[in-house]
Amino acid sequence: MRHLPATIFCACALLTASLASAASLTIRIDDVRSADGTLEVAVYNSAGAFLKKSVAATGAKAVQGSTTVIVNDLPPGEYAYAIFHDANGNGKMDTNMIGIPTEDYAFSNNAFGKMGPPKFDAAKFTVPAAGLNATVSLKP
Repeated sequence: MRHLPATIFCACALLTASLASAASLTIRIDDVRSADGTLEVAVYNSAGAFLKKSVAATGAKAVQGSTTVIVNDLPPGEYAYAIFHDANGNGKMDTNMIGIPTEDYAFSNNAFGKMGPPKFDAAKFTVPAAGLNATVSLKP
């Protein structure tokens, strides 16, 4: 039987351990008004990064009614997410002349902001090692 060098064994053990602690966040998005385009999800892990620099991002083809999006490989911890329905497929959240979104959107915890998006603290939630299932409703 051939033995692996110690450095390869240690690297494999560390990789396996880090993957074992990664969790999945499954988000059911309700109130999807059309099957046009995609639903885009960005996940943030701090107030300073919220809506600026995501730690994970994914999307799924829109399904009228409800669409499920899964974000894999999140270490357990606190997060918040933002979602928008990119109905026209241009890859960005469209807004009107004064910056109000013209495409449907949502934030974790169905959080609302006053005169803008919610704060991280209003949208944050905890992903345990076992993963998390969440539901959110799109707002027009």
